[in-house]
This record gives sequence, C-alpha cells and structure tokens, in this order.
Amino acid sequence: MKRIAEIFSKMFDKRSSTNTFSSLASFSDFVKGSSTTGMSVTEMNALQNATVFACVRILSESIASLPLHIYKRLPEGGKERATDHPLYSILHSIPNEEMTAFTLWETLMGHVLLWGNAYAEIERNKAGRVVALYPLLPSITHMKRDKQTKQIYYRTVNPQTSEPIILPASKVLHISGLGFDGRRGYSVIGLARESIGLAMATEEYGSRFFGNGAKPGGVLEHPGQLSQPAVDKLRDSWNEMHQGLDKQHRVAILEEGMTYKQIGIPPEDAQFLQTRKYQKHEIAALYRVPMHMLQVLEDATFSNVEHMGIEFVTHTLRPWLVRFEQAIFMKLLTPTERKSYFVEFLVDGLLRGDIKTRYEAYQVGRQNGWLSANDIRGLENMNPIEGGDVYLANAALMTVTQLGKSREGADDGTEGI
Repeated sequence: MKRIAEIFSKMFDKRSSTNTFSSLASFSDFVKGSSTTGMSVTEMNALQNATVFACVRILSESIASLPLHIYKRLPEGGKERATDHPLYSILHSIPNEEMTAFTLWETLMGHVLLWGNAYAEIERNKAGRVVALYPLLPSITHMKRDKQTKQIYYRTVNPQTSEPIILPASKVLHISGLGFDGRRGYSVIGLARESIGLAMATEEYGSRFFGNGAKPGGVLEHPGQLSQPAVDKLRDSWNEMHQGLDKQHRVAILEEGMTYKQIGIPPEDAQFLQTRKYQKHEIAALYRVPMHMLQVLEDATFSNVEHMGIEFVTHTLRPWLVRFEQAIFMKLLTPTERKSYFVEFLVDGLLRGDIKTRYEAYQVGRQNGWLSANDIRGLENMNPIEGGDVYLANAALMTVTQLGKSREGADDGTEGI
C-alpha cells in the first residue's frame, strides 16, 4: 500500500512535470506481470484468449470500416466534404505506400485497446504538409519530456537495427485511452490482468484436463518404502503409458500391491463452465462489447438486438471516434485550417434500421419538407435523379400566425379572397 501511495503522490505533484512520466512508468510496472493464478499476462499473449481477441477484433474492425472524411465549414452554415484537401486521401484511402486506411486505423485501434496508447509517425514534405502516416510499435515507443526545454518528445526503436529514434511531438500522432494525466493511457490488459489471467488459467486447465483424458489426477500408493529414483522412474513410466488423449483407456498393471486412487476436483465441482462464462462477460464489460456480438445470445431477441447495436455505436464506438477525431484535428491540421476544416467518421451506416423503419422515416421527412427524393436516394446509396432536389411540404401545414389570419378572414367573410 505504501508503494501505491507513493505513486499517487508523485502523479499529482505539480512542482515538476517530469514526475508525472516517471511515476506513470512505475504504475505501468505495477500493473504488469503475473496474475494471482500464476499466469503471465501481457498485451500479446492476452490475445490468445478468445474473448480478448474477439473484443479487440470487433472494435478495431468496426472503427476501421467507418469512412473518415475531412469537412469544410460553409459560411452560411452546414458543411461539405473537402475532397480536394491534401490530407483527405491520406485519412480516407491511402495513408502510406504500404497499407490502406482500413489497415492503419485497425492497427492503431488494436494498439490502444491493448497498450492504452497508439502512435503513428507523421511524415511531412518540405512545405510542412502531411504526406504519410506510419504506425509505431507501442511496446517500444514511449513519451518523454525534455528536462531543460520541458517539451514532449517520443523515443522509439528501429525494429530492424535496434537503433533508438527520437521524434518531436509534432511528428507523432498519439491516440491515448483513459489515463492519469491526459497524455498517456492505461493498459487495459495490465489493469485487468487478474480477470484475464483467470480466463487464461481456466482455459489452460480445460486443455490439460482433456489432454489427460477428461480425468482428474490420481496417486499411486505402494505398501513399501520407495527410494526417490524409484519414485521418479515409476511416475515417468506411468505418465508415458497413460498421459495424453492417444493413450487413454489402456489397461494399467499394478505390481507389488500398488493401488491407484483418484484425487483432484472434477470440473463440475470447480464450477469450470460457470467460471469460463463469467470471465467472458467480465472481459466483454472491460471493452463495452455487447454479448450478442460475441455470439452469446441468451438475452438477445429480435426486438432488442437492433437497439443493442445502436447502443454499441453510441456508447462504445463514439467515445473512441471522438478521441481519434480530436487527435487528428490537433496534430494533422494547421492552426489556420482548424478554423475552417474538421474531420469526422461517418457512422450512418451502423445506425441504419431495418428497411421498413427506414422507409417510414423517409416518408416523414419527405412529407414534412426536410428530405428531398435525392436526399433519400443518397442515404440508400442510389444515384440522384433529375428533379429529385425539390423539397415538398404538406399543404395543410401553416404557421400559428397564418392560422390566426385565416380565422380572421373567415369571421369577416373575406376568407379565400
């Protein structure tokens, strides 16, 4: 407890900005390592757990599949896509000559979900324009602060040559998750190593149990006193003959009055299945992934799956999208551009209802004059038609003031004149 108190006291010490990063490193060391189960839990081997892998994959692919656009604010209000902006194709299509935009955003999202931080090197031309983005390995990339200038920089390593690389903050796109100081995010894997470690331990237990022919362990009892070499030889001989799926159901021959007794707790008594199920729910909660997306449909119905999908977008994806959008806005647009341009992920496709619900909504918008035929066709990924930009209005609708004038005309006999 004393160590934790020291870490917290250093993190909130405002006298030196360098304390924050040194204590964050201590906190990172504190949350990493083996879990109580004895399982070593790291960002990489955690992916061997099916639930962790599924959550990371679902979130990464969901973010990467969303179109990312640069918009220009219009003087009269509204916005338009700035497809002619030099940064548009980098964010939307090809961030560098080696990967697509989907691959880049999928990779960065995977990094931040596991390590709590995602980094991409910003390559600029001589004019200072962004020409490419390259993901950096979060395991070897670290945020630092210069003790003299107090400026933030990033230290990473060339994977091929192991040479250190120093990058100024202006050359790194940094997307962080929840963290202490707003600069570096927590590693979810490190903080939740007990939950993930338990899930990994139960999975390994199940594998070993079935590898042993779905039988608990046992003990061989000998009426006499055996030397240690004899004990080791007997154990090795027994395991060689009976351990493993391909050696099950062999006849055991017990000599010299030996007996075999089964020991250990059967899986049903150890609540094996219940534990595995609970850990799946707990890991899903860490990432806020709905259970129906993990193929657990116990609480899912035809009527609520659609709403759970909408909640996934608004409560799970949206916070991450805002993190990405604001980091891009701050690091990739110039101060002048920020006055007129902004970036935004398009989530309309994920919020689409069933065809009956959509068409009923379109009908309301069309009849009330705020959707044209071409607006609707665009939402349905259809080409515009001639004359489709006309907005219609219900003739029976009028303002309250117009309604009053109409009544006055009816009273004095001038209605309709």
